[in-house]
Amino acid sequence: MLNRRNSLRFNALLQGIVLAHFALLPASAANQDNNVEWNGLFHDQGPRFINTAQPDDKTATTVKFRAHKDDLTKAALKYFDSADNKFHLVELQKDAASGTFNFDFWAGTIPASASKKYYRFKLTDGTNSVWYNATGTSKTEPKSGDFYVLPGFKTPDWLKNSIIYQIFPDRFFNGKKTNDVQNNSYTHANKPTIRRNWGDSPKPAPGEEPSMVFYGGDLAGIKEKLPYINKTVGANIIYLNPIFKAPSNHKYDTADFDVVDPAFGTNEDLAQLCQAIHDASSGTAGRLILDGVFNHTGDAHKWFGKWEPTPGVVGAYQSKTSPYKDFYSFTQWPKKYAHFMTYDSLPKLNFGSPELRKQIFETPGAVAIKYLDAPYKIDGWRLDAPKYADKNGKQGEDAYNHEIWRKFRTAVKTKNSQAAIIGELWENAKDWVSNGDQWDCATNFDGFTQPVSQWITGKNYSNEPASLSVSAFDKWLKLTRATYPTCVQQVMSNHLSNHDITRFGDRAGGDIGKTYLGLFFQMTYVGVPTIYYGDEYGMSGGADPDNRRTMDWTLATEDNKAIALCRRLAEIRNKYSALRTGSFMTLHVDDSDKTYGYARMDEQTKIAVLLNNDSREHTVELPMIPLDLKKVASLKDEISGKEYPVRDGKISVTVDGHYGAILVVSE
Repeated sequence: MLNRRNSLRFNALLQGIVLAHFALLPASAANQDNNVEWNGLFHDQGPRFINTAQPDDKTATTVKFRAHKDDLTKAALKYFDSADNKFHLVELQKDAASGTFNFDFWAGTIPASASKKYYRFKLTDGTNSVWYNATGTSKTEPKSGDFYVLPGFKTPDWLKNSIIYQIFPDRFFNGKKTNDVQNNSYTHANKPTIRRNWGDSPKPAPGEEPSMVFYGGDLAGIKEKLPYINKTVGANIIYLNPIFKAPSNHKYDTADFDVVDPAFGTNEDLAQLCQAIHDASSGTAGRLILDGVFNHTGDAHKWFGKWEPTPGVVGAYQSKTSPYKDFYSFTQWPKKYAHFMTYDSLPKLNFGSPELRKQIFETPGAVAIKYLDAPYKIDGWRLDAPKYADKNGKQGEDAYNHEIWRKFRTAVKTKNSQAAIIGELWENAKDWVSNGDQWDCATNFDGFTQPVSQWITGKNYSNEPASLSVSAFDKWLKLTRATYPTCVQQVMSNHLSNHDITRFGDRAGGDIGKTYLGLFFQMTYVGVPTIYYGDEYGMSGGADPDNRRTMDWTLATEDNKAIALCRRLAEIRNKYSALRTGSFMTLHVDDSDKTYGYARMDEQTKIAVLLNNDSREHTVELPMIPLDLKKVASLKDEISGKEYPVRDGKISVTVDGHYGAILVVSE
C-alpha cells in the first residue's frame, strides 16, 4: 500500500499525465486581476449559447456567455424591452454544467413576453468592466448592435438548410424547340425579336435592343436538367428570374401575371416543373422560388395597355375610365406617370389602390397567393425592387412601403407559414428584416457579395478596383452580421454573381482559383449559398447583358474541377449543421499572407475553416483553444482527407494558393 507521501507524488504524477494528454491549455493566464481577458469573451445566438433564437411569446430566452476560466468576478445581461421602453438588468450565474477545462459559461434568462427585446452584456473582473454585444467587445457601453429577441418571428427552417440555384430561364437550357422565339416573331415598342444561336454573345449589334434577343431556354429545359442541379452541383432550391408573360427576354416588364410566357412554356409546364422539383422519389425533394415583380409592370401589361393591348381589356393608358386607372399614378394622363427609376416602360404600381392590393396579395386568387396553392405550390417569392413599392407615385422607403410588406407577409404566411419571402436589396436591409414583420431575409449584396468580391478579386461587384484586406474583410462581415437577427442571418441569400452585376469569374480575371476560393467561403459562411447558373464553373461575363450568357454545357460536367469542388462543398455543408446554423467565430487574420480562419460550431460539431487568398501556398498555425476541445484531438480536412494533430493548443495547416481547408474535430 502507498504511504501518504508516495500517494501525493502519485496523484501529482497522474495529474501531469492527464494534463499532458490535453492538447489545449488556457489561452492566457486568466485570473481575477481587475483585467477582463477580451480574447476569451464570446456569445452569439448559436445553439450552444441560447435556447432558441426564435422564441414565441410563451418561451423565456435563456442565454449563455463564455469567458476564460476564472477570469470574471461578475457578469450581467442588460436588455431593453419595447413593452415599457426601459432597460432591465439580469445578473448572470456561472453554469457549472456547461463549464469546461478552458472556459466558464455564465447564464441568465430574459422573461417570456410578446414584446421585442435587445440585449448586451456587462462583464466584470474586480474593478474593471467591459461591454459585449453583436459588434464585439468595447470599453464603453455601446449604443447599437445589440442581440435581438423577436418573439413570434421565424424564418423557414428549410431555407436555412438549403443551397439555391438561380436560373435566368432563356439562357439555361432549351428543352422544347416548338416554343422558341424566332427573328421577328413579334415586336414591342417597335423593336423586333432577335433569335441567337446558343453560345453566341448576348451583346447587341448596332440598332438591336438587347432585351429582345432570345436563345430558347425554357421550363422544359430546366426540368430536364434537374439532376444536374441537384446531383452534379449539389443545390436543392431553384430560384427563377421572372417567368410570366412579358415581351422582353428578362420578363421584368410583366404583361400578365396569370400566364407563363409562351417562350418558356405554359402554366401546365410550370405545374409539371413544380411537381418534379418537389418529387422526393429522386432522393431529395427540392423547392421553387419565383421572382415577384410587384413594384411595377411593363407598359404592355393588360392593366396598362400602352402596347399590344389585350382584347376585351381596357388598360389605364387607353382610357380614363379604365377599371385599372388607379393601379397606376398619372401626373398628366396618359403620357406622364410614375415609373421605376428612369424606365418609362416600367410603370409603377399604386399600392394605395385597394383593388390593386386585392389583385397582388389580399385575396385567395391574388398573384402572390394562388401560386402558393395547387397545382403549383411554389415555396416562396423573391421580391424585385421592393424598397420602391409605394402609393401615389412615391418611390418607397417610407412608412407606407413597410406597411405594404407587413400586409404582404401576413397574407403569404397565412397561406403557407413556411413560404420564403426574400427581398432584393443592394444596401443594408435592417429596416425590412430586423423587426420580424416584413421579409424573411434579403439578397446579401451588402454583407456578402460586395466584401467577398473586394477581398478575393480586388474589385467591387461593378468590376471597379476596390481591394480589401483580410482584417477589413473580417470587420465588414462582423458589422453586417450584427445588423440582423440570427434567424435572418441564417437565410440571407449569399451570391457571388447574379443577373444584375458582372460575373464573379469576370471580376476574378478568369482565375479559376479565385472561383474555388469564392465557393469555399460561400459554402461555409453564415447564410444560404446562392449559385447563379454557371458560377459553379467560373462563367465569365461583363455588365448586363453579358452577365446573362447561355450556359456552356460542354463545361457543365461532373469531372469539371470547379463543379466537382462545388458539389463536394455542398456535401460537406449538408453533412454538418454547424456550417448552416452554427456559431461563427474568427480564429485567424493575416493581412500579410492573406489568410483567414474561422470556426463554425454547434452542439454536435466543431469546424475550423482556413482560406488562403494568396497566389502561393501558406502554412498557418490556427489556434484551437476557441473551439474548446475536450481532449487530445486531431482535425481532418474534409477536402484533402489529411489529419492535423493538435499540439500546444494549435494546428499547423498548409493550404494551396486560392484554396481552403475545412477542418472537422475528431475526438
